[in-house]
Parts: sequence; structure tokens; C-alpha cells
Amino acid sequence: MTGRTAVRPGGNWVVSRTPAVAGLATLCAATALTSVISGVLWLVYLAVTVAVVGGAGVLLRATRRLPGPLVVAGQVFALLCLLVTIFTRSGVLVFLPGAQSLSDLFGVLGRALEEVQTGVPPVPDSPAMRCLVMLAIGVVAIVVDGLAVGASAPAASGLVLLCVFAVPASLAEEMLPAWTFVFGAAAFALLLAVDGQHRHEAWRGRLPGGGQNGSGPAATAVGALAVVVALVLGGSMTLVGTVGRLPGTGDEIGGGSGALGLDPMTELRGMLNQGATREMFRVRGLPSSAYLRAMTLREYVPNEGWQLGDNLPEGVAALGALPEQPGDPGDGEVTEVQVEPVNWVDNWLPVYGRPRAIQDVDENWRYDPGRGMVYSVRARKAGQYRLETVLSTPSADTLRGARGDYDVDPVYLEAPGVPPRVAELARSLVNGSGNQFDRATALYRYFTDGTQGFSYTTETAEGQGVDALEDFLFNGKRGYCEQYASAMAIMARSVGMPARVALGFTAGFPTEDFQTITTQDAHAWVEIYFPGYGWMTFDPTPLSDGRGVTPPYISGLEADDEEDGSSATATTTTTTTAAPGASTSASVLPDAQAGDGTADGGTTIPAWHLVLLGVVAVLAALLTWLALVGGRAGWLMRLPWLRPAVAAAAVVAWAVVLALLVALLWWPAAIALLVLLAAAAPAGLREWRRRVRLRAVAGLGPDAAGAAWQELVAESVDRGTRVPGTETVRVAARRLVKAHNLDEQGRDGLRAVVGAVERAWYSARAEADPALPRAVADVRASLSRNAPLALRAKVLPRSVLQPRAPGENDTNE
Repeated sequence: MTGRTAVRPGGNWVVSRTPAVAGLATLCAATALTSVISGVLWLVYLAVTVAVVGGAGVLLRATRRLPGPLVVAGQVFALLCLLVTIFTRSGVLVFLPGAQSLSDLFGVLGRALEEVQTGVPPVPDSPAMRCLVMLAIGVVAIVVDGLAVGASAPAASGLVLLCVFAVPASLAEEMLPAWTFVFGAAAFALLLAVDGQHRHEAWRGRLPGGGQNGSGPAATAVGALAVVVALVLGGSMTLVGTVGRLPGTGDEIGGGSGALGLDPMTELRGMLNQGATREMFRVRGLPSSAYLRAMTLREYVPNEGWQLGDNLPEGVAALGALPEQPGDPGDGEVTEVQVEPVNWVDNWLPVYGRPRAIQDVDENWRYDPGRGMVYSVRARKAGQYRLETVLSTPSADTLRGARGDYDVDPVYLEAPGVPPRVAELARSLVNGSGNQFDRATALYRYFTDGTQGFSYTTETAEGQGVDALEDFLFNGKRGYCEQYASAMAIMARSVGMPARVALGFTAGFPTEDFQTITTQDAHAWVEIYFPGYGWMTFDPTPLSDGRGVTPPYISGLEADDEEDGSSATATTTTTTTAAPGASTSASVLPDAQAGDGTADGGTTIPAWHLVLLGVVAVLAALLTWLALVGGRAGWLMRLPWLRPAVAAAAVVAWAVVLALLVALLWWPAAIALLVLLAAAAPAGLREWRRRVRLRAVAGLGPDAAGAAWQELVAESVDRGTRVPGTETVRVAARRLVKAHNLDEQGRDGLRAVVGAVERAWYSARAEADPALPRAVADVRASLSRNAPLALRAKVLPRSVLQPRAPGENDTNE
């Protein structure tokens, strides 16, 4: 009966090791989530979840009457109660689910789904994320427990555990840590080994039911082979844990709308929705406001938007000095800016202005001067890097005098599929402008001067025509930055100006000694090429919240509607302000209280707590190994008292570990747990001794008869009757029959036990009686029927608390 609670003769129920090992396998597989969730506290919550699910299964199966589906239903209910207790305050009697508590729980899960949609691995260890992970792994634990214990098919649970690895493998930017594979494979191999040992014992007759030969060695071999294959293939083939291929080579990955990175495709219809606000960058050394450019898009797709276009070139290494972009005159004051990515994971490494050099980046980053962007083959999380760049721009007069050939890729002049009405509008706007700068400014002013009815919103107007561009310009006239940038860029191309769409971030807002850039600062703008000066910024989005950056060659015109001869070394005139309603204190950062209530500021774990937890856990594991392996080797048996002492110390250590884990959730609960464990210690010790003796009896070894008599004497002491050491076995047996009113079955069994004991003690060549286990079971069954233990005797067994009789004449108590 693999993995189930097996009944021994006499009605004694013995909980197998399979439920515990199945839970351990689930928890070890869940360690793969460390690649996508930061911190360690969530792993503690998972341990509690797995323990609750496994414990509920053991208790429900111990009734011997519940069918498998009801056991599963009970485990689901236990999991639901746990979630209600931890994540809501509206449960019936605190822990029972009710209408309000379920509503609150769904709200927490809803916030978790928002974090999944907007988060970048590793996502913060928020309460909502813990709730989602506990629910998911709890369901996995129920399935694994049902397969390994209920269905006696632990091998099938391997498929479920493999699915646990598949989720983080598809989300993580790099290979999953090797130790997670080792833990998962080792725990699964242990599950198979325990199952094989149970079958082997059943086959030998030590457990009821049939079985087959032990599969422990085979399971170990399979598990070891799985570890080797996972490590070898994982190290040589980047099929697990990678994010994608080089952008522009087909299935582009990038950050995408589902992450915090920007989608490399703009669309003329839709919503700019990044979900909950997340901090993206911390910038130091920026002298004035400027746009942080992540990527540029050069190919226009009619009625869809802009995309990267073609494959990205190999470029040059981004570390160190960088080549100049086309048209860059190579002059200007160089400014060093420090950029610290916080939640940014993408193929792109954002830069300011005209980069001259980048420091503190690895060799995976490449720079394409033609597109003015830094990229990598796969999305990755960069550390803090130093950017040397030129932020100064030419004056309006200088740009008006720009002449020469367009020494850029001709693709920047292509304008396919522009509706005639749009092309006519662009020509009418630039009509009369004598130079490229005035033409670009005329297009810019059409969107921003407030006379044409354009407004910025994240909700676009309903389309009334076939072409999205035409709809936006002539009907809707409201939308988000990508729509404005898309429209102006293609209009500029339609009148012969090289143009592209840039994606990145606005300047953000000041926080302490740095500039904070969040997902709310994600932005798109237009860059137009001027011969001899390169790409210049024109932002047609009519922002009214102070986040926009207006270059001096434009702001000089806006002051009095005529150029003011602004300096060529000026940068911007727009001052960065805090986002509306946002504080410049640390409370706006992701680590503090968020507007959705998912902050985790009150769950800081003291370092000493984690250190103590780790030390005690290691000590408990070492003591457990000594008690199991050392005893089998025989060297712990040299001192009879040593092995029980080591086993007791291991139990105490594991109890402390469990209390420390619970203390991470709530200290009063840990104290209550310790009190309960202390109260249950005598009963636990009694059960352990009973199992050891009955195992010896079932083994039919030389000590089988002695173990049988010790167990029956202990059963008598628990019921209040002591056997004086001066009495012979036969006299003591008559005392037991009389004191406990044994029936005929019990008396017959006791006579068989007494005979086996006398042969073992007094015969020179005594052999164990094969009928001894059945005889012991008959006596114990008779005791249970005719002298049942009271609750107090079960909780506080006398054979543990008062193992020795006060005197030889001691009789019934």
C-alpha cells in the first residue's frame, strides 16, 4: 500500500513517510521560483502551505472512511482557510471562509495578477504575490499528494513537478539556478525511493498488502541521471530560462506590453497601459531635463504603426568609447550621467543625448550608431552604468541653416501607404517654410499650439474611418504619446524629411539626490535628421503635467514667437517637476506603500532571525542524519542511550525550526505552537517507541520477543497497571488479563507472547515465532476493546512520564 496510511494487525494506524516526502518534493520544485520572485519570505509561506495541505491529507485519510475525492476536497478547504487567515481579516472565526473574506481574497489575487502583468522578474515579494504563489503551489501540492499517496503513483507526480519548473523557466531572463534542479531531482528521487521501500516491505510481509521489489536504487539512479542531463543540457543549450532572440530577427521579444520594458511596436489605436506604477531608473548627474532614449523605430507599417525594421546589425561593443552617430559634429561639452536600472529588464539599455562612452556594462551589450541605441541579444537586467554624453543642442538659427545631403539610411525617408488626405495636410502645414527646421516646427506646432483640438489621454476616440492615422488626425484628435509621435513622423517623411520614432522616458521627478523615473514616464517622441547636426527631438504630444521636455531650439521660439538666438550649448528650458499627486519623499518608491495596498513595509525580517533559522535547520538536518544513518552503521549503538538522545535532539531542533518559520508570520502563533508541541511531546515519544518496538516484532529478529513484551507492559502502564520487576512473565501476564479484562482472543495472544518470551530468554537456540506479530496485534486489539485509553492517558502516557514503578508491591493505581 504505497504511500497510504497502512493499518497493522491490531488496528494501529501508522502514517507512512510518503506524504512528507511528497510535500518536500513540491517545496523543492517551488525553489525554481527564486528566479522570478525576490526575497525569501515567500518560500517560508510555501513551506507552511505544503505542510497544511499534507497534514490535512494525513488526518483525513486516517479516518479510513473518506473516499479520495473527499480527501482532496478537504485539502482544498484547508488551503482556502489558510489563505483567508493570512491575507484577510474578515474570515468567520478568523480562519473560516465567508462571503466577505472570499471577496477580499479575490481582491488580493486581482492585485497579484496586475503585478504579474506589469512586473519584471524578479518581482517584489509583496503580500499579493505571496497569496498567488501559495494558491498555485498549494494546488500543486494537492495534486502531487493525491498522485503519490492517494493513487499510489508517485512517478506520475513528476510531470506535475516539471510544470512548476516550466513557469519560471519561461519568465526568467537567464538559466534557472543549478541548485533548484538538484533539489527538485533529489527530492523526486527520494519520493520514488520511499515508494520503492514501502513496496519492498509489503512484498516481504512487513506491511499488509502486496508489493514488488524495492525500487530505491533504481529511483536514485534515475534521479541522478536526471540531474546530470539537466545540468549538461542546461549548460550547453540555452533552451530554458532564456527570453528570446535578437530583436528584429523574427519573433521579437523585448520588454513587451506584458513587462515593464517598452513594446518595440507602436500602434495608432489602443491603450498605453503599464498597470501599477513601478520605479524604473535612478539617474544621478543629469544637469537638466532630457529624454532617456531606449530605442528608435524606423519602419512604418500602414494602419498599424512603427517597428524596428530589418535585423539589427552586429554593431560595436558598448563598453568604452563609442563611435559618433551620423551627422554628429563631434563637439559639445561631455557630461557624465550615472543610470541605475531598478525594475528595467529589456533588450535595450537607455541613453541620453549623443553618447560618447559607456562604462560598467558587460560585453553582452552592443551599440548601433545608426539607430542611436544600445541593445543585447536577450533581455537582461543591467547594473548601474556610467554614460558620457553630449546634451547640448544647436540653436534654432543654426538648424535653419543646415544644408547638405541626407547621409542616413534611405529607409528613414520611406512613407508607404500614407492616405492622400494626410499627405495633403502635411504639405499645407509646411507650405511657405523656407528650410527644414521651419517645416518640422510647423508640424510640431500643429499638434501642440492648442488651436486644433488635440488632447492627450490614454483613451482613444472611436474610429470612424478605415485608416487609423486618418481617424486620429481628422476625427478623434485625442490619444497618447505613441499616436502623436507616429502621426508627426510619417507626416514629416511625406514632405521629404528623414524621421523616426523614439521610445524611452521623460525626465521623471527629483527624489533625494537622484532623479526617479517610473513607468508613468514611459514616452514616445519624434526625431528628425538635420545634415551636419544629427537627430533632433520634436515632441508633438500636448502634455500638460510638466513631464515633457522642450529643447531650446523650440522653447526659444515659444517665448515670443520668434527666435531669441539661444546658445548652442543650452540644453533645455523645461524644469522637471514631480508627477501630479506624487510626493518627492521615499514613499513614492516601490519599496514603500503603494496605492494599491500591496506594499510590504511591515514585513522586514531581522537578520538574526534568518541566521538563527538557518543554523538551527542545518543542525536539525545533521542530527536527523546521525539518527538515521549513524544508527544503521552501528556506531551509534555502542552507547545504548546515545541514539535516542540524538533522535530527541533532532525532534527538538525541528520543532524550533517550525516555530521560527511560524514566527516570521506571527510571534504569538509561534509561542502557541511551541506550547502545543511541548504538550504533544510525551504522546509523540510514546508513539515513536511503539513504532520502534512493533518494527522489531515484525522483523522477527532475536530481540522480537523482548520488544513485544516491553510494548505490552507499556500498554498496561498507560492504562494504570504496573508490572513489578520481581514478577515472572507468567505471573505478570495473569495480572494483565485480570486488570484489563482481556477477552479470549487477547488471552490466547498473550499466552503466545509469553511462550515466545520464555523461549527467547531461557532457550539456548531460540527462534522467533512467525505468529508473534499476530499475537501482539491480538493482545493490543483486546486492550483497545476492553480497556480503552482515556484522552488524558493518550496525551500524557504514564509509560513515558512515569516509566518506573515506585516499588515491587505496586498494584493497580
